[in-house]
Amino acid sequence: MHRRRPPQHRARRPREAAAGQLLQLDGSPFRWLEDRGPTLTLLGAIDDATSLVLALHFRPTEDLHGYATLLHHVFRTYGLPVALYGDGVNILVRTDRHWSVPEQLAGRRAPTHLGRVLHELGIGYVQAHSPQAKGRIERLWATLQDRLVSELRLRGVATPEAANAFVPEFLADFNRRFARPPAVARPVWRPAPRDLALVLSCRYQRVVARDNTVALGWRRLAIPRGPRGRSYAGCRVEVRELLDGRVVILHAGTSIACLPAPAESFTLAPRSHPAADRRPHRRARVPAAAPLHRAVAALAAALPRSARRHPWRAVPFSPVERRRQARRNQP
Repeated sequence: MHRRRPPQHRARRPREAAAGQLLQLDGSPFRWLEDRGPTLTLLGAIDDATSLVLALHFRPTEDLHGYATLLHHVFRTYGLPVALYGDGVNILVRTDRHWSVPEQLAGRRAPTHLGRVLHELGIGYVQAHSPQAKGRIERLWATLQDRLVSELRLRGVATPEAANAFVPEFLADFNRRFARPPAVARPVWRPAPRDLALVLSCRYQRVVARDNTVALGWRRLAIPRGPRGRSYAGCRVEVRELLDGRVVILHAGTSIACLPAPAESFTLAPRSHPAADRRPHRRARVPAAAPLHRAVAALAAALPRSARRHPWRAVPFSPVERRRQARRNQP
């Protein structure tokens, strides 16, 4: 009989002092449109110091495109926070057990696509190990599942596009009534970089083929001539797929090619793991069986002629020999 472990002591975490010091992220799947539309996931970000809801975005599921859109709005509107606080969703943290060869040599695992973006922007990520740890945004979901659902019902919103269009109007009224002043008046937001669209992207390492092209999914991206007619064949480049669908190819930190966004709607999704080993896995070479066959043939030749022809001692060395033996055994 196992003894029940006593409950662990938990202390209430105080609010951060300044706005922009910590943001809580999460997603809530719910029937936000009730019977008028599909089940959606509402992604949200709330400031820990002020309870200011910074952004809300409806998505079909909790995916990379939704989080990238949410963070892009926050970074452009307010700036870069010091840290983010969320759960262990595999979009933000690694949940697999795979270690690539470069990771084993470095002694640390590479982050996810979005985790690499946060690392480049200097934004920390704190993983919560229970829903109660990020209680501020969990309580926000309980409030929105009552108030926001009622507002959407009164306006007859039935599509995700209409729901996202209504979000700014709802947030303006919601924050006016429920946001609170921070303990420290001076915020700690940092300005977003000018190339934020280039930073907020999925990144892949590729080797340029001999015809100066690189592959990304089913597409072949052509690289134009470099300075003085230079060819990039054999060079290792970085391919970045942006949030709007554009593709930028970088060599030594310089853009050498750009593909425009597709005409149809685009969803940013990881095509492979950021630490995936692109080298082909070579199969282990199996030793040739010819020396073994020759040894068996020599042993069979040393047997008496009658023994060699006995069906139990016949050794079929190849498909051709087996067919010959079958013809000899036919009546």
